[in-house]
Amino acid sequence: MLDVSKFPFESFVELLRAAAEPTRLRLLVLLAAADLTVSELTTILGQSQPRISRHLKLLAEAGLIARYQEGSWAFFRASDDPVALPVMRALVGWVDPQDPVLSRDAERLEEVRTRRAARAADYFARNAEEWDRIRSLHVSDAEVEAALAEALGRRRFDTLLDVGTGTGRMLEVLAPRCVKAVGIDSSREMLAVARAKLDEAKVTNALVRLGSVYHLPVERGGFDLVLIHQVLHYLDDPARAVREAAAALSPGGRLVIIDFAPHELEFLRSEYAHLRLGFSDPSLTSYVEAAGLEVRSLVHLKSKAGEAGELTVTMLVAEDQRVLVAEASHDTMTS
Repeated sequence: MLDVSKFPFESFVELLRAAAEPTRLRLLVLLAAADLTVSELTTILGQSQPRISRHLKLLAEAGLIARYQEGSWAFFRASDDPVALPVMRALVGWVDPQDPVLSRDAERLEEVRTRRAARAADYFARNAEEWDRIRSLHVSDAEVEAALAEALGRRRFDTLLDVGTGTGRMLEVLAPRCVKAVGIDSSREMLAVARAKLDEAKVTNALVRLGSVYHLPVERGGFDLVLIHQVLHYLDDPARAVREAAAALSPGGRLVIIDFAPHELEFLRSEYAHLRLGFSDPSLTSYVEAAGLEVRSLVHLKSKAGEAGELTVTMLVAEDQRVLVAEASHDTMTS
């Protein structure tokens, strides 16, 4: 049952009043599904930018949505407020998604997502082997790989899933510690590069497959280790990708996320198709906790040069708790 006891009466009335308008309710439905810019919302709803901005301002003032800035772009999303969020979810959940207006909005949302994906895919197709400029801005791949090895310890893994495998480098690095490794990527060009590199390195226990980070073509609960390496900043819905990756974990499995900390290098968005200019520690933590995992470690890797404009790499290791919960329950019953 929905708990709204923490809302003062007047605040709750204002919240309901903010939602009780056709355009604003449509906005809530859209933002419950994805983080979107004003421009994207304008395209989907077919209304002017000033009108959409005014509605967004009212929803934000009521606490139903949140605005966050990434460089020159402003994104809107469902509020993280623990009291307002369940109210928003309830309101959205009570609306029939098959309603003609909402169905049309959903179709246009998919068009926006398709354009985002096409832009990223086009970049990968044109730049499958051209990473030098970005690599020069952060610690070396060798340092990242060494930090990953330290974070994982000496543990071996029967199965590894590399989400957004790209050139397959992480498969090459971690395959010796696994019985079987699988890499997923949405770019055929990148998979061609990965296959060639794995063949060259004589890695025989790894394979790559075409697939979406949002719909991984793998067994649920089938992997001891899942890696998301420098992928989330390309995605329109990173939280959804993390949930999908977590669903692939076996009980007690580990998820590793490697990505950039927040930065202001706008050229990475305009020239390299980065949708997100890095992620804060609370953002990454909230993604894995919402997926039912517990953070085990979180480290930052900074260039020794420490020059302005360089990127900090964040590495987060999270763990599935199902084995630990089962063991604790067993201990309690037998004590």
